Amino acid sequence: MRALIILLLLALSPLAAGAQEDCGACHRDAVQGVHRGLECSACHGAGGEIARPSSAAGGAPGCVSCHEGFDAMFHGPMATREVERRFVAQTYGRHDPGFFDNNCSGCHVSDCLDCHGEKGHEIARPTGEACLSCHKGYFVGWDYFGRAPREDHQRYQRGPQAQGENYLKMRPDLHAEIGLQCGECHSMASLAAGEKASKGCADCHRPDDGVIEHRIDAHRDKLECYACHSAWAAQEYGTFFLRLGDAEARRHFRLRQDPESEYVRSAYLKRQDAPPLGLNGAGRVSPVRPQFIAFQSDLREDAPEAGENRLLAARWKAFFPHTVRSGTVMCEGCHEDGRRFLLEKEEDRIYGLRRDGLDLDSFWSQKGQQVEGGGFLSAERFATMRERGEAYSRAYVEKWKRLIDRVADSSRD
Repeated sequence: MRALIILLLLALSPLAAGAQEDCGACHRDAVQGVHRGLECSACHGAGGEIARPSSAAGGAPGCVSCHEGFDAMFHGPMATREVERRFVAQTYGRHDPGFFDNNCSGCHVSDCLDCHGEKGHEIARPTGEACLSCHKGYFVGWDYFGRAPREDHQRYQRGPQAQGENYLKMRPDLHAEIGLQCGECHSMASLAAGEKASKGCADCHRPDDGVIEHRIDAHRDKLECYACHSAWAAQEYGTFFLRLGDAEARRHFRLRQDPESEYVRSAYLKRQDAPPLGLNGAGRVSPVRPQFIAFQSDLREDAPEAGENRLLAARWKAFFPHTVRSGTVMCEGCHEDGRRFLLEKEEDRIYGLRRDGLDLDSFWSQKGQQVEGGGFLSAERFATMRERGEAYSRAYVEKWKRLIDRVADSSRD
């Protein structure tokens, strides 16, 4: 009889198979936002056995059971960071095998909540600020909202802050000014598929033949839209990692320092102007920037291999500065400026890198440098661009006439 009573109690128990556990008896976390109304078991399993349903370590079972296919995010570049790992292995990692783990592991997707809010019971769509938790500083993202990285010296650590870092206030992308968020062009589906964006310029815009530059076939056929319409871009020339360890010399460097790292990071030069131009993987003219011209110095007192300012790589990357504006540079800003294509004349050089002990002729010379997945514009092609035929002269005069008329009209107002 006693055994029968026990069986009946188990059958009536809320923990019996198919019954819903009363989570509220112990937990006071109310589900808010888009998941309001869902039972706890929808994410945590019938018995609550999934403690972290959004974690990449377990394949985010609580999320992908409904959002099928999005676990692919954990195998994509934002999670694996394969490109960064490969670069470090070929450069800094040759002299310090632990460099990546100790200096580069801060930003990567390891959980759905990295983008969708830190509180799992208040999941929301990602905002621009969520994206900027990683896409900040020198990486594309900050520029969209008009932020550029400041110099590394302590004297420049002032002014406005975002994501815990000081920044230079620049003009934002016009799409940001009208309120478009990152997700308008970078959908979760596109990111899960390993694509950079779900939309390109042509998905919303059509070239206007009323614009002089749009009527030129070579522009429309050979240039990315943002080769002309990127107002500015953050550029870092010479990225230095100084390995100091616990050396007394650390106090002599008045730079931003991470007390947990044995390295101090600095840059030779930072700029925030129209970016240089090269060729992307599709062979089209595109903005390019150093990523990175990497130097290392081992200044530890007991360094087994002493060395200072060793050039480890001089690599550039074609990219899309998120600083789109409707205006463009004048014709000579491309057709007459060899420096924009890393074809700087020796007599025009301002920075004497070799005099500074660096194994590079110039930041704006193609010699000894390369574009990852793309290339530089050849000197021969640039010479062709400089030829001023009848069509060029006619467009040039029309461009200036429009500018003069615009100024005259504004003066009358």
